[in-house]
Amino acid sequence: MSSDQTPAAPETAAARPRRLTYAAALVALEGLALVVGGVWMLALGIGGDPDDRQQAVTGGVTLIVLALLPLLAARGLLGLRSWSRGPAVITQIMALPVAYNLLQADSMAIPAGIALAATAIAALVLLVNKETTRALGIRGPGRASE
Repeated sequence: MSSDQTPAAPETAAARPRRLTYAAALVALEGLALVVGGVWMLALGIGGDPDDRQQAVTGGVTLIVLALLPLLAARGLLGLRSWSRGPAVITQIMALPVAYNLLQADSMAIPAGIALAATAIAALVLLVNKETTRALGIRGPGRASE
């Protein structure tokens, strides 16, 4: 294959700032955590002895379906899709009250609440960063002509 026939290297990796990659990784991590939690809840509902089997199965399926939002957003962030920042930010905002509730528990949920809050805040900071916004091609109001 000559140099004329070799496909050009994709520019997305070079044009994507590290902060955007880190944000996508954090969002994907949250999505994977939701999948794991959903599968665990589903497995306990089907094979275990839950108080309410139907509620456990429904909760597991719900968590797995909810995991689609951050997973799709993470994929969009990696692909430099401007639409992906909205779902990623929404996921972080939804994670903060969950983290707060985990922190209010008097159990082993407190470390999980700390981890979730730290992840959500870090992802939010990375998502609203100027480099991230520029890389995604998002313009502020009144800047459509730039």
